[in-house]
Amino acid sequence: MERNEILEKLNEIFRDVFDDDSITVTEETTSSDIEDWDSLTHITLISEVEDEFDIKFAMKEVVGMKNVGEMVDIIEREA
Repeated sequence: MERNEILEKLNEIFRDVFDDDSITVTEETTSSDIEDWDSLTHITLISEVEDEFDIKFAMKEVVGMKNVGEMVDIIEREA
């Protein structure tokens, strides 16, 4: 799957999880860029991404992700 396809799917997931159709994530997007992105929503987000791409993030990957681009890197590698 291409990076842009992964980003498109991630945008759908982010919009659904945060219930905000105006969200557009890029590879540089971080949790500080989205107002409602807290630890609880992060867990929901990770779960939805895992389900969508049929992968399982390792705890160190979840903790180490600094932006959406790093999430895309992991998805590319695992999917």
